[in-house]
Amino acid sequence: MSNMTTLFLLIALFITTILNPTSGESVGVCYGMMGNNLPSQSDTIALFRQNNIRRVRLYDPNQAALNALRNTGIEVIIGVPNTDLRSLTNPSSARSWLQNNVLNYYPAVSFKYIAVGNEVSPSNGGDVVLPAMRNVYDALRGANLQDRIKVSTAIDMTLIGNSFPPSSGEFRGDVRWYIDPVIGFLTSTNSALLANIYPYFSYVDNPRDISLSYALFTSPSVVVWDGSRGYQNLFDALLDVVYSAVERSGGGSLPVVVSESGWPSNGGNAASFDNARAFYTNLASRVRENRGTPKRPGRGVETYLFAMFDENQKSPEIEKNFGLFFPNKQPKFPITFSAARDGTAVE
Repeated sequence: MSNMTTLFLLIALFITTILNPTSGESVGVCYGMMGNNLPSQSDTIALFRQNNIRRVRLYDPNQAALNALRNTGIEVIIGVPNTDLRSLTNPSSARSWLQNNVLNYYPAVSFKYIAVGNEVSPSNGGDVVLPAMRNVYDALRGANLQDRIKVSTAIDMTLIGNSFPPSSGEFRGDVRWYIDPVIGFLTSTNSALLANIYPYFSYVDNPRDISLSYALFTSPSVVVWDGSRGYQNLFDALLDVVYSAVERSGGGSLPVVVSESGWPSNGGNAASFDNARAFYTNLASRVRENRGTPKRPGRGVETYLFAMFDENQKSPEIEKNFGLFFPNKQPKFPITFSAARDGTAVE
């Protein structure tokens, strides 16, 4: 083979790799079940597989969903409901919970994280989160799985005090007693912080200062400069706010998993089909590109879109309209969930 032929082949391979990445992050999806018209768990997990969705977040250890996930290779965040947290401050109860809801399914189910609580208010249950996390971790360690399955908890952005500019991100002073020890635990166990990040709510709370294009990833140029870092979308800015807050709480370069992000297609201000389509498709594309953020460039951001279905038993009204799929299993809009050569677009 001539040197020129080899060069052409290398160029072709390079172009193919650029156009069809395989190393990008897969986009996860949150699977909520608060609807009376939703497909069965087995049908839903089949829908995950049909659309090449390789990561799922479950909010509780639903047995039918876990059985359907056996031998699928889909990575799972499994949640401990907030109502169960206090019981897990008992080490024996934590061991039983782990046995019944994780060990009985492992390794056929690919557990990645155990989310001990979701958006727990520090003033209403914050005192039990870390003891429950420690007990679940100790139970995992007893099974020698602490390096395979990580323990965390999911926070929301209400814990943030200062959020502008992103490099000044910091948790509220009145919640540091709660979040700082959690971050210390996550760092010591080589885990990650789960954070629910919604540009939608930031936008509707402050439409005067935040443009819709900035929130939807459609701004043609940098909107916010923070020193030498330029921000073209609000999602990156909010994630960097969390990174900065974690650093100020002693977490260093602790990874952050975006455990929820979404945009409603109906039911409130700026909640429209077109806006939801723009947000979800642009966010999914950004995650797959694996570019990271201005603060942490080049680091993939594990992200879970909220949610699989519209859920008609949620409230207020806007909470019913975050689905990527209608309850009849038809997609609202086309989304590619995994990198191009391996991925499948939902049409």
